Amino acid sequence: MLNRTRLAAALLAVGMAATACTGGGGGGGGAGAYPRNETLYTTGTQWGPPSNWNPIMNWTYATGTVGYAYETLFLYDPLADEYIPWLAESGEWTGEDTYELRLREGVQWSDGEAFTADDVVFTIELGQMDSVPYSNLWNWLEEVEAVDDHTVRLTFSEPRHQEWANWIYMNAIVPEHLWADRSEEEVSSGANENPVGTGPYLYETHDEDRMVWAENENWWARDLLDLDVKPTYIVDIVNSSNDTALGLLTQNDIDISNNFLPGIDRTITGNPQITSYYPEPPYMLAANTAWLVMNLERAPMDDARFRRALAHSIDMQRIVEGPYSNLVEAADPTGLLPNWDDYIDTALVEEHGFSHDPDEARSILEEAGYSDTDGDGMVETPDGDPIDLTIIVPSGWTDWMEAIRIISEGAKEVGINLNADFPDDAALQDARESGDFDMLINNERQISNTPWVYYDYLFRLPIQERQTTVNFGRYENEEAWELVEELARTPVEDREGMREIISRLQEIQLTEMPAIPLWYNGLWSQVNNGTWTNWPSSAEDTPDHMPTTWRGYNQLGAILTLTEIEPAA
Repeated sequence: MLNRTRLAAALLAVGMAATACTGGGGGGGGAGAYPRNETLYTTGTQWGPPSNWNPIMNWTYATGTVGYAYETLFLYDPLADEYIPWLAESGEWTGEDTYELRLREGVQWSDGEAFTADDVVFTIELGQMDSVPYSNLWNWLEEVEAVDDHTVRLTFSEPRHQEWANWIYMNAIVPEHLWADRSEEEVSSGANENPVGTGPYLYETHDEDRMVWAENENWWARDLLDLDVKPTYIVDIVNSSNDTALGLLTQNDIDISNNFLPGIDRTITGNPQITSYYPEPPYMLAANTAWLVMNLERAPMDDARFRRALAHSIDMQRIVEGPYSNLVEAADPTGLLPNWDDYIDTALVEEHGFSHDPDEARSILEEAGYSDTDGDGMVETPDGDPIDLTIIVPSGWTDWMEAIRIISEGAKEVGINLNADFPDDAALQDARESGDFDMLINNERQISNTPWVYYDYLFRLPIQERQTTVNFGRYENEEAWELVEELARTPVEDREGMREIISRLQEIQLTEMPAIPLWYNGLWSQVNNGTWTNWPSSAEDTPDHMPTTWRGYNQLGAILTLTEIEPAA
């Protein structure tokens, strides 16, 4: 996969002319193209050839693995702030430490086996493996049992209401009868090349430049929820660059692009067939916060004073107005998304917040002992060591590439030698997980049911040899982690209790600054209405779901978009 970007670009140029690669079923591939009026072409998630269909690997699975094939117990709609029963009909706390799930009857796996409580119990118990991303669930879960074929009871040693409310819609259920004999390595990192799920689509085929799903005609929701996905096929195209995706969208070779597309504001204004969620700036919903993640195991990033100086060097307005053309907004110093404004302690932000102020950055560096001892215009550490740092984002992510150039220039202006580099996505992921980096941008945690997810992202302990989903900067603060766990235990309806804990977390975050919030990343979503219409938007007469193919968003209601789009006339 070393040269996958160049390979993907070449395949896109050739393959899209025929509208599809191999056809046929069962993954073998045939010769025919997919009918254009029955096929939804997507892009914006996959930056390399599809290589695994493992829903446990929730950060790298092929686009659609969760949502199209594997499903969750509930969906959570952040636009309506409500849970939607899915594989589960209901779930409730039946006691202080017990929670009971009632599962739908009549659900089948795509191989014809019945979906039962044993599958849910088995999936939850996979968390007893240390390498499974939700292994920390078993720090506070005592027992899970199948009461009968469609009832699951969980007994908690510590009832973490918010964390459990997040788990039930974010984690897909897998079939026990096919996974029971797998080793821990197969469970947590195996390719799972023949995905068998309960969802609306089946694995069809894949190639270096695409992933193809075919409709599951036996999907349970047809009968039980009167829902039906409209596209017969979904073809997800591997990205080569944002510019390439823009060209494919305007030519109607792509129906929905979830890339950041340079100049999309001009495209939407000039082409009535291209639309987004809003008809005017910012055009997009806010999806997550882009953070500047620093490796705190390396000097001088291990110095909170250095981190604060760096924060003051960043000209966010230049980023907002430059590469983003005002399609994004600068993040609050807490990093909390706009839908969590009620939890921001404004007094703390006033006291400990930061803004673009090069003079303040220089002052902080000077007071902390960072000075230019050799006259080259760049400061050295208090011990006299030279500073030569690199900030990375994936090659082809043009908005982030321009953003880190601006961050690098701002750092050098105050005397911090920081250079931008653009490895391919696979190399960056490996560096991020192993801790082999200086700085990078990451927006791993998205809009959700609770701010707990952001503080779990920043502070989770213990530090693992490979950090696959959280705390990439390897920040260790036991007090902060205890507060995160206290927040997780707080009932979701106890807003005052949540605010008190979050205020204490914000004080640590704003003074220690383990990561620097940059901007609110848009839910990049641009559609061409030439083949499919009735996309979600802010208009009153359209669906109000999440119009995206990003990993983790089918659980946030994006799967419902596929039930409401319509073929164009």
